[in-house]
Amino acid sequence: MAVKKLLEKFIPRFLLSFYHYSLAFKGAFLHGFPSRKLIVIGVTGTKGKSTTAILAGKILEEAGYKVAWFTSATIKIGDEEQLNPYHMTMPGRFVIQGFLKKAVRAGCNYAILEVTSEGIKQYRHKFINFKTAVFTNLKPEHIEAHGSFENYRLCKGKLFETAKEVHILNIDDENVGYFLQFPAKRKIEYTLKNPKSPASVPKGTPATAGRQTVCGEVVQQSADGVKFRIDNAEFGLKLLGEFNVYNALAAVCVGLSEGVSLDICKKALEKISLIPGRMEVIAEKPFKVIIDLAHTPDSFEEVFKSVKKMPHNKIISVFGSAGGGRDKWKRPVLGKIAAENSDIIILTNEDPYNEPPLKIMEEIASGIKIQHPALHPHTKVSTETSGVGASTQHLILDRREAIRKGLELAKENDIVLILGKGTEQLMMVGDKKIKWDDREVVKEELKNAKV
Repeated sequence: MAVKKLLEKFIPRFLLSFYHYSLAFKGAFLHGFPSRKLIVIGVTGTKGKSTTAILAGKILEEAGYKVAWFTSATIKIGDEEQLNPYHMTMPGRFVIQGFLKKAVRAGCNYAILEVTSEGIKQYRHKFINFKTAVFTNLKPEHIEAHGSFENYRLCKGKLFETAKEVHILNIDDENVGYFLQFPAKRKIEYTLKNPKSPASVPKGTPATAGRQTVCGEVVQQSADGVKFRIDNAEFGLKLLGEFNVYNALAAVCVGLSEGVSLDICKKALEKISLIPGRMEVIAEKPFKVIIDLAHTPDSFEEVFKSVKKMPHNKIISVFGSAGGGRDKWKRPVLGKIAAENSDIIILTNEDPYNEPPLKIMEEIASGIKIQHPALHPHTKVSTETSGVGASTQHLILDRREAIRKGLELAKENDIVLILGKGTEQLMMVGDKKIKWDDREVVKEELKNAKV
């Protein structure tokens, strides 16, 4: 990782661009340009990409099609599905093109890909024939990697330059105007707000004859899921939170764009009980344990908003800050949000890469406004002091020990919320890739504790 960053620093940008572009071509060429034999749908945005892609895939499967998808949660080709082992949402060109080739061989009609800004920056989207581009939302993320929010948005926009057939857009997002300017034969917009007042469209935006707006309305939210309505059809979604209604609306739009009826969309969505690693309930009693990938301020807000609607006594939060060396600005913000919504906070390790993990934890703690003793590497640390919002804070370097502590502290009807990694199968510490799965660790610790 350190060597890679050093090379990127000293190699001229045009040479790096040529290198990545040539790899994209080579990967597609060696695998026979497989995307030409598939209908490829790309999903981009800051949040909700995996869930949207999987929900859309389920809808297309319900309609009788054979589907492949590649998300940060799971990878599926036809009937075979596995957790994503790469610790990357959109890995290298040879992996992506190899996946598409396997999808062709398996007889798939569709391939749905999560498309990331970093992937686009490295031309991983090139030589993939995208028919459809889906925009979920855009919030500050990967700012240090891109240099600015504008550059981050620019990268996302390149998917819409590539996919010229169908654009599906969340018009409730404040950044949608940028994505509306790209031409497409058909545009489907979705909203949970007033459809008569969509986000402003920039001057010069090309008119689109095939323009459609899908309006959703949240009917009821509960600990069991969300009910929402599209036209006269009421959907009973077993996933939690308004943000999942947005994901479901995007997936419905994918279905509609491919001629799938609203009834089939409803039937497919109502069968889904969970998305791996996304608000996934690992245990119900005597206390609830929930795993979620949330690692940005907005996703933290959404998760806590949903969790606080569940019956509970205390909320115990276990988390760190993903990606050592990147997006340092969000660390105290995550701490502040957690403090405002938790009774107990346990800060721990989470993919520090080559950055000192205790330094990351201290920067998160600065947002919680809790003073704690000086921390030293290789030392187990657990401090308890009064804070703002959260009454207790622990700093435990070892993530397994942190999870164990959260489970030990939990009483009947409490909620233990473990954030940041979801279904990720690796933890990145220095240059090492350590096998890891929050969900399995929780199950092991619950079994050992005989809860």
